[in-house]
Amino acid sequence: MRRNLNVRRDGRRAAAEVSTIPKQVDLRVPDREAMDEIELYTDMLGAVAAADGPLSRAEIDAVLGVTPTVCGRAG
Repeated sequence: MRRNLNVRRDGRRAAAEVSTIPKQVDLRVPDREAMDEIELYTDMLGAVAAADGPLSRAEIDAVLGVTPTVCGRAG
């Protein structure tokens, strides 16, 4: 039995909400800062997934590319 998903049992056409979603939502990210945050987040998720246990602060710093500070000064 073949069904046409665009036609309901009463013969009327079904609503097309699903097909209009791409027209309503802009999935592009034009903000460079947002893209940088997304990249940091994905790097962190990759490191967590590859680790055998919780990451140390030094490992997190290495993933994020930051230099730890000692007493408020760069170390």
